[in-house]
Amino acid sequence: MVIVALDVGQARIGVATSDESELLASPHSVIRRRSTATALEAVARVAREAGAGLVVVGLPISFDGRLHGQAQSVRAFAEQLRRRLAVPLTYADETLSTVRAEEQLRAAGVRPERIRERIDAAAAAVILQEFLDERRRARAAAEPSIYPAPTEAGDDAAGR
Repeated sequence: MVIVALDVGQARIGVATSDESELLASPHSVIRRRSTATALEAVARVAREAGAGLVVVGLPISFDGRLHGQAQSVRAFAEQLRRRLAVPLTYADETLSTVRAEEQLRAAGVRPERIRERIDAAAAAVILQEFLDERRRARAAAEPSIYPAPTEAGDDAAGR
């Protein structure tokens, strides 16, 4: 399933998409937030066109674990978006996603003057990749093992 992730800011919304196998996240686009209504429509259109089965919104959780001003603004936007989507919407922690995205862009050799135009979509890709990785870990932990549980040293096949 394709998953779309958003890094919602006051001026811009970074968008990233996953591949069908939910392994890799890629930056998709940046939506300029001229008004909430036009931004909501643009995001809903991207989700439809991408064939998204889920939308993930990065939520800025502060280091004290609380949802402060920006997080409340993101949640308000996301709840309006939820009503326009035909697919489920969920949240993911976006703590330090922009910092990690900038590090990745610099490591990839992107010139400093070009980072600003790419940072929002790259941050959405960081949010999405972490979401995908966590989802994969949770699924792996929930799957029954095909191997028998280890026994204590010295136990024979009869369990003695």
